[in-house]
Amino acid sequence: MKDLMTIDGLSTKFFTEEGNVTAVDDVSFQVREGETVCIVGESGCGKSVTAMSIMGLVEKPGGRVAGGSIDFQGEDLLQLDQNTLRAIRGNEIAMIFQEPMSSLNPVMKIGEQIMEPLIVHLKMKKKEARLRAIELIQQVGISRPEQIADSYPHELSGGMLQRIMIAIAISCNPKLLIADEPTTALDVTIQAQILDMLRGFKESSKMSILLITHDLGVVAEMADYVIVMYSGKIVEEGEVVELFKNPKHPYTRGLLKSKPVMGQRQEELYSIPGQVPNPLTLTPSCYFHDRCEHCMPVCRSRQPQLQETGSGQKVSCWLYEEAEVHV
Repeated sequence: MKDLMTIDGLSTKFFTEEGNVTAVDDVSFQVREGETVCIVGESGCGKSVTAMSIMGLVEKPGGRVAGGSIDFQGEDLLQLDQNTLRAIRGNEIAMIFQEPMSSLNPVMKIGEQIMEPLIVHLKMKKKEARLRAIELIQQVGISRPEQIADSYPHELSGGMLQRIMIAIAISCNPKLLIADEPTTALDVTIQAQILDMLRGFKESSKMSILLITHDLGVVAEMADYVIVMYSGKIVEEGEVVELFKNPKHPYTRGLLKSKPVMGQRQEELYSIPGQVPNPLTLTPSCYFHDRCEHCMPVCRSRQPQLQETGSGQKVSCWLYEEAEVHV
């Protein structure tokens, strides 16, 4: 498969009164055409900031992309002017945001919000755009589409709003769809319907998906390739089957161990001890060392590099360094 987007050395910083925070730290990966890549990790690990950096939505002066490149179909998104980036955003790259209620305009009707990218990017007339908006509402599985088009966001349920967000995102047939926790706060039945819908749109339009989640069940169901992030860095990545079958990094193992398994009765679910470290207090070390049962002296003083293993995965852990692990 051909690479659709290549991210190389992406770093994103935020500037606070307490100090500067590197939310995304030297992150590199590819998304191929027709592929679903999942970024997984606990809250605060840099998943959403990575997506916002790709979309050019990191707001200055509080934050900025401090380094790296984002090559999308031969163009570096970080080097484009705002007008050119706007022409790509919502058209060739679209995003489903984490909170539909806060992402939709509360004083605009649903139909108008779906019509907006159709008018801006596809240059449709209002009448044509409204007809297409009604088709999209029906396409995402909502009945009474004309009535819904004339409704306001507060009149719809959470599951319906998430479907509307999908309708807006797919309206211009994007080549890349970024979905940031698209099933958060939805019940299990609605979650399954949303995932089935995304999978169907991917297959019918051959688009790529960059899916951000903390739910390993979603990862197992949707991903072709998995990226595990911790404290702004990639600690492991690989094909989904291989990563689930043979996780390398202690953090990945902990995430998989904490997932409930059907048919196995457990009095208490496993949880990784400790918390994600404060990004203001990070030192040159493996950021996971305080929570790791395999911690060695070198883990506290030096940061391991992401490197390939024999199984084709990549891992950033001193357990897999060939030399100097006991320094």
